[in-house]
Amino acid sequence: MEITKKKIGELGGSEVTAYTVKGKNGMTMTCLDYGCIITEFIVPDREGKLENIVLGFDNIEDYVEHSPYFGAVVGRIAGRIKEGRFTLDGKDYHMAKNNGENHLHGGERGLDKVIWNLETKIETDKAQLIFTYESPDGEEGYPGNVSLRTVYTITDQNELVIEYNGTTDKKTILNLTNHTYFNLSGNAKSTILEHTLQIDSDKFLELDSGLMPTGRLLDVEGTAFDFRNGRKVADGPASSHPQNILAGKGYDHPFVLNRKKQPAIKVSCEESGRTLEVETNQPAVVLYTSNQLEGDFLINGNVKAERYLALCLETQKHPDAINHPDFPSVVLDKGEEYYSYTKYSFKVE
Repeated sequence: MEITKKKIGELGGSEVTAYTVKGKNGMTMTCLDYGCIITEFIVPDREGKLENIVLGFDNIEDYVEHSPYFGAVVGRIAGRIKEGRFTLDGKDYHMAKNNGENHLHGGERGLDKVIWNLETKIETDKAQLIFTYESPDGEEGYPGNVSLRTVYTITDQNELVIEYNGTTDKKTILNLTNHTYFNLSGNAKSTILEHTLQIDSDKFLELDSGLMPTGRLLDVEGTAFDFRNGRKVADGPASSHPQNILAGKGYDHPFVLNRKKQPAIKVSCEESGRTLEVETNQPAVVLYTSNQLEGDFLINGNVKAERYLALCLETQKHPDAINHPDFPSVVLDKGEEYYSYTKYSFKVE
């Protein structure tokens, strides 16, 4: 294992540094101290060819100007909060409406847009990038001074483990996730429509026209949302299901994980032979198939933005949970510790 670093730019007078971790089997991950952003993830295909399997940019300016949360840690609350408001212990809180009438991924300057402190650690068969950030009381409208810790652990078994810890000095809400866009074809040479996806989930959350959970759980049975035995991602864009159409002819939905088996999620690319298996202690995963990915910018230096270029697997608690008492709670009280764990295992078939 080795870790190298280099300055890639400045923001607000502070340096932004890229850290690259390389394992003995060729797997390489590069990320920034800005937003804990994973900018590049290189793994072998079935022939041993090393290629990048995530979407990102070559410079910090593009992340600031164009990024749809590529590779970042998002929060304090991942996903949307309806009308940017919630009530906690009888007090009303109002946040930025940065996604139509709703609050999205922590606001105008969420955790994806701050520079984290970073320490590195190398052991025999693994390396760690340890990010910490002190989020002050009132930041983006959230209560409490919150101490946050994100750890990326890269192993020689071609695994990435992401762990989040959080504590607060006042009751608040917290629900973090990583927003990496995966494309297992390698170097985004094709879309993810022919990727096969398997999710251990019997139900998904119904969304309204603003992509907010209505509170209803819908059965996956007999729909393009049934990934229990694996299906092509292309089935979503081709589906006439109102929920697929509403999301822009694809998926942008929270799936409730059965939590009966691990890995809970598996993605396969027949073209490259690459597979991705996901284990998590979280109750849900938001599947987003980049239905809205478009813009006049280049990804990874030479790839034009287009729909269905990648998929996100955002392991988390249910979006807008603070406004749905029957959803798993995202409330964090003083003296409690928030903890989230997700492991990504990269293999070939």
